[in-house]
Amino acid sequence: MKTATTPQGCTNLKIRQLDRMVSRHYDRYVGAAGLKNTQYALLTHVVKLGPIRPGDLARRMQMDASTLTRNLQPLVAQGWVTVAAGDDARSRLVEATEAGRAKQAEGQRAWKAAQLALNARLGVEQVAALHVLLDACIANLDEDGAGAEGVSL
Repeated sequence: MKTATTPQGCTNLKIRQLDRMVSRHYDRYVGAAGLKNTQYALLTHVVKLGPIRPGDLARRMQMDASTLTRNLQPLVAQGWVTVAAGDDARSRLVEATEAGRAKQAEGQRAWKAAQLALNARLGVEQVAALHVLLDACIANLDEDGAGAEGVSL
């Protein structure tokens, strides 16, 4: 791995390029379970954190509320997630159904295969170092305290 004393190029561009490449890698595996990568991540968070208020879920996933609402729609349509009334008339709760829990478990098997394949391709040490770097960056850029505490996929 080359090291530089000053950043070379655009950090945003490099992160977006890596994100697209890694997303394609995981999509190939998770797609076999009938899920998109984003759906698997969302379903996993709902399974592990639910029932949960949409605003809390959005914060934990570092996404805005409108994106969360849009991404929940296909999961609700498939019967994997419900969005029901909460404690009062203005609140809502997101929860996984039994079918959603089963789909998440299927997706997790595919995700695990994707993770092992990525580890093999990049090297476990490099992936571990990347995680440390990413976690530190997330912590430093976190503006609302949600951090990288999310859910282990």
